Order: sequence, then C-alpha cells, then structure tokens
Amino acid sequence: MTAAPESGPRPFTAPTARHRTRFFDHRIPSLYAGRYVINNRQVLKDVDGEDHEIEATPQPFDVIEPRFSIDPAGINARFPVPDAKGAYGLILPHINLDAPGLPWNRPLGAGHEEAVPWMALLLFREGELPEDPDACGLVVLGSVRELLASDRPLGPGEPPALPEESLRDDENEERCATVLVPAALFDQVKPLPVEMGYLAHVREGGPPDATMAAVEPAPDEEQLNAIVVANRFPSAVGGRHVVHLVSLEGFDQYLNAPAPAAGVRLVSLTSWSFTSEPDSGIGFGDLAQYLATTDGKTPRDAEELRLRLPVSAPASPSDHQREALDRMAGGAVALPQRLETGERTVAFHRGPLTARPARELPKPAATRLESSGEALIYLEKYGVFDTAYAAAFTAGRTLALADAEFRSALLEFRSTARSAVRRLASHPELAGRAVAARQLTAPLSFEAFDRLLLDGDGTRFARAVNQAGPQLRAGLHRTATARRPRTVSGVRALLSQPSVATLLTQAAGDEFRTVTDWLDRLRRLEMLGFEHLVPDSRMLPAESIRFAYVDPCWVRAAVDGALSIGVGHALDADLNQLATTGGPVPACAVLIRSDLVPNWPQAIVTAYADTTVIEPLRSTVYGTDIRLLLYPQVIDRFELAEPPRGICFGIGEVGTLQLRRISGDRIGYPVEGAAGEFPPENSFDRFDRFRRFLRPNDPDNPTDPDVLNVYGPGDPLVPALSQAHDVQQLSSAQFALQMINAPQAQTFSYRP
Repeated sequence: MTAAPESGPRPFTAPTARHRTRFFDHRIPSLYAGRYVINNRQVLKDVDGEDHEIEATPQPFDVIEPRFSIDPAGINARFPVPDAKGAYGLILPHINLDAPGLPWNRPLGAGHEEAVPWMALLLFREGELPEDPDACGLVVLGSVRELLASDRPLGPGEPPALPEESLRDDENEERCATVLVPAALFDQVKPLPVEMGYLAHVREGGPPDATMAAVEPAPDEEQLNAIVVANRFPSAVGGRHVVHLVSLEGFDQYLNAPAPAAGVRLVSLTSWSFTSEPDSGIGFGDLAQYLATTDGKTPRDAEELRLRLPVSAPASPSDHQREALDRMAGGAVALPQRLETGERTVAFHRGPLTARPARELPKPAATRLESSGEALIYLEKYGVFDTAYAAAFTAGRTLALADAEFRSALLEFRSTARSAVRRLASHPELAGRAVAARQLTAPLSFEAFDRLLLDGDGTRFARAVNQAGPQLRAGLHRTATARRPRTVSGVRALLSQPSVATLLTQAAGDEFRTVTDWLDRLRRLEMLGFEHLVPDSRMLPAESIRFAYVDPCWVRAAVDGALSIGVGHALDADLNQLATTGGPVPACAVLIRSDLVPNWPQAIVTAYADTTVIEPLRSTVYGTDIRLLLYPQVIDRFELAEPPRGICFGIGEVGTLQLRRISGDRIGYPVEGAAGEFPPENSFDRFDRFRRFLRPNDPDNPTDPDVLNVYGPGDPLVPALSQAHDVQQLSSAQFALQMINAPQAQTFSYRP
C-alpha cells in the first residue's frame, strides 16, 4: 500500500445515514411555573338597565415545575461523564436534560428578559469550595424551610431571596442539596444575565435518515432536549473538578453586583465530579498530523509511508547494489546467515508484510512445501539466499509443535480421514450416497451389527439368532467375500472428488474444525511475534504510520509448515490439502506506532476501497504503542479519527474555534479554509490565541484566567464571532454551533 496524507486534520467522512440535529435558542413556556389566582366577576343587567356585579370566589391554581431538585431520570447525558479521567482542559462541561423547557420554566427575576434561564452550570476546582475541598461533590442537605430560615441551620452563606408567598406548603418541607460558594469565587465564576441566555439552548437530535426537507419541518417533540453549558474551563494542569447545576432564582440581584461578604448558599439541582489530566501540550490532532506531515502542512512522501528500512542509495549503484536496494525497497532486510556447511554469509529476510506486492514464486516452489530447505530461494548471480519463505515454513512448524491441542487435533483428523478414505476406496458405492460419518469410521463388524439390529425392525436379527444354532450344528460357515484392492492412485483420485472431500471433513468432525480454526488464526498472523512482522525496528520508528501488502505465499508457506508435523506418508500429505482451504488471507496491513495507541485506545479507524468501507480482518495492539490492522483487500484511503464524544463544547487544541455556517443550505457545516479558523492566526502558543476572550485575572487570584467572557466587559466572544460571520448578533443557537468541539480526523489517500 502506498499512501500519502491530505494535509491537516479533516472532519469525519460523511456517513451514509444522515441524522438531523438542530439547535434552537430557547423554549419559553406560555405560563411560567408559580402560584396564580383567577379572579373573575359577572355583570348582570337589570330590566331597568342597571348593572349588577357579582363577585366570584377567587380560584387559585399552581403551575408546578421542578424548583429545588430535579429527577435524576430526567438527565439525558453529562460531559465529562461522572468520574471520568481525561485531558479536558479545553472543553466546557455541559448537561443534557430531557425536559426541553426546564431552564426557562420560571423567570430569573423581575427586569430580566424572558430568554434568560433561571439555572446555570458552575465548575469548581479542588480547594475552592469550603464544604467540598476535594471536589468530590459533597453537599449540605436540608429542607427548603431550613435553607430559608434566618438562623442559617444549613450553615453560612446568603440563601436565595424567595418571596414567601411563592412557596407552596409542601415545598417548604421538600429536601434540597446546597453548596456554599465564597463571595470572591462566586463573583469570579458567575455568568452575567446577558450571558446566561447564550449558555443554554434546545437541541433536536433526529434519528438516522430523518427528514431533510428544504422547508424544515416542525421540531420533533420527542427528540428535544435542553442543554446547559458551563462558562469555565477545567484547569490546564489537571486535578479534580466538581460541576453543579445550580438555581440562581433569588440571586439575580448579585449577578450584576458583588456577592455578599458571607458568600452565597446555592441550591444544587444535581452535581458530578471528574478528573482532568494535565495537558501535555500534544493532543490527538497534533499526533495525527505529525504522522501525516513533516511540518504540519507538508505531506510526508508516499515512499516514506511504506513499511521498509530507510536506506540511502549511492549516486551510481552497481548491479549488486541495485539488486540489494531493490529487495530492501520491497521490505527485506539483510541479516547474517550460517549455512549448513558452516560457512557464514548474508541473506535477505522479510516477514509477511512487504512494501511492494510480492513477486510470484517460480515453479515448482509454488506447490506444497514439505521442508524449509525447499523454500529457500538461491540468488545464483549474487551467491546469497532469500530466506523469507523458509523462515515462514519454520515459523508455522514451530508454532504447531508448541501447541499440544493443535498437534493432537491434526493427528486425530488425519487418522480419522485415513480410515474414511480407505473405507470409500473399498466401498466406492458409498461415495455417491448420503452416509453418516460413523459408517466411514466405525469398524465394519460394528456397522454390520447395526444393520442387523435395524433392518426389518429387528426381524432380521431375530431370524439370525434362531438360525445360528442349527447352522453351527450343521457345520455351516459364511464364505468371506473378496476384498477390493486399494491403490495409491485410487485413493488420490477419490481425494480429488469434492463430494469425497466433504465426506472426509464431516467424518473428522470437531478435530477438523479445531485444525482449520487454528490455521485461520495463522492466516491472520495472530500467533506470530512482532519480530516476524517487522524484522527491524527501524522500519517502524516512534510516531510513525506504515502501510504494507501481505504476501499470500509467505502465509501459505507458514500453513504448510504447520501441517508438516507428523506426516508419515504421502496420504497424510494429501489429506493436509483438505485443511488448506480456510478463511481469507489479508491483502494489506496498516501499522501505527504512536502515543495515539495508548492514549486514545478508542480512536476510530476507517478504511475505504473507492467509496466502500472495508472492515478489518484483525485489529490488535503489540506492547503499548503499536497497533496492527489487517484488511481483506487493498485499501486506497485510511482515516484515523479522534474517538467520538457526542457533541461537546470548547476550543481546539491550538487555541481556535472552527467556524460553522449559520445560513444557507449547509447550516452547521465547517467554514472551509483559513476563513474557518477563529481567531485568525497570530500566535503559536496554545490557548494564547483565545486568551483575549477570557475574563481578566482577579487581583486576589493569581491563576490563569479560565472563565469565558461570553458577553461581559472587555473583549467578549459573542460580538467577535458575530463580526466574523458578518451579522449584527448571533443567537444562542448560533453561538452553540460555533462552540462545538468536533473530533479531529486525519486522512491518508492512495496516490499512484
């Protein structure tokens, strides 16, 4: 396989089945949650024209929605997932709620726009919350009555200012979880009301092949969810973090003003914790791009991506040097060899993986191999050997000898098949009939007795017993029939018949399946050590990807070696042929040696032949950082993609956002080229390019800024994104599209 990358990380290849995912700004209820009274009166007109007013009894009613806690069953997803570990320094945590209108089902407070939600997602680090210093999710439990009591039985911190008349009697006894947030910390992380609308939206996730009409259909109510996003990034140096979905109802007066000195006691509707690992400065996109490019933009030469030893050729090579270079270009290496005569020389050696399609073997070596010496290829002109196929034969034979179960099954299979083929040679009429395996393998006396018992429902057996005594007294003896002669040519002629081969494999039963299953594993190179696949580690250096062909003749030589054990005569060798028609032999291989292997074990690999996805025959990991993939046919495109995390929000590994279209018929698709990178390139330092959109450091907090300035003082993000899209102002749904942190992918394409 020769391959060359297309520069730069690329999005996923468009899937065959299309999903409809739409973002909406909010879901405003027709009537907010709360307590209401219906006052009505009737006016009756008397016959004299005078009006008489009749006052009706006021009718109170409540619109009940979650207020101090939410049902855990109503949480669709959280990211990062609870107790997760990973490099999350560039993402904004979020929560997905089943009820699409939950964040907007009650007003935040008087004077705020209706699109401002009453809840927010706040992120805290270790050592920040006095009641939860380890960021494990500890909360203080109590009743709503205790939360609002003036003597603060739940602990210090200003409780929410909720009008007493807004509470139902049963709400006062409702249990709730609370968390104390110090004043300075609350002022640091609290979202402004104008920002809260941008940190929540409604999402519709349609099923595969959902309607993609030109005129968008109405939202599917069953597919709607509310999303609330945090405004703070986890620590870049790692550590434990806790996320609280808090109610800000009753705290709206502190969102635009400093918090009270005692701090605030927030109602935690739900919470979870996770661990962010230190940011090494190298992410999935960096490593994948390094595999494909030399400087992040220039694709590596296609020849460099072949599995072979890098060799510098002289300017004017001789014929001998040219032959050596040509073999090494195909994937061979030169190794010391000691001949049976004791002489020491050099031989060419390689495993089953080649940088070029393997040469076709000359006759008669293309037939069944019976020894490793027969598999040696002598280059008479240069006086050296090519030991590739001899090594394959020896490897297969060694593996077979080391596996007691396979040895036993192979010998038993041959023994059973020998008995069966001899029975067929003596009774050729059986070959054309449907016979049971026992008829081919059981002793003839057993078979005759079985027929005696079964024929005529036992009458033949009874007759034989009744006649046995008189016949013995009369001295009568059964005359033996002449046995048909068996010849080697006759047996081999039988073996060449497909129907006979099927009968023999059925007669061998479990032993034959054990043999063929083992040989299929050998064809998939499962039992071979890595040194057989890559004879020199320099062929696969650290942080590299290599493509290779699989030599089917090498695999066949290994199979012949495995079947060579215990061969006593020509019939055994002929019976081996029954086991050589197993599963497919891989056609090509991809080898990846990179930190991508241990650090992203769930990375998605996709191979294509034209537009068809090719599933691997085998995928395995050697050691800790080497991954091997084998495919049944030669592929022309290979894609290495970051594991999907669902839709999450944040910035890319180089401190940028990928702008997405907000109008036209390709809404949500990335903007191509340099215009799609935001902010424009002005620094190579990670995160520095985005630092301008973070809130300035608090004088009392020396840590790096980590709270997103969505729409506050200074240099807010929303106006800058609006300017990049040349619109007056983004909506919350459009803002969410821009903040999507999509997985990255790297594509390698065949270039003849």
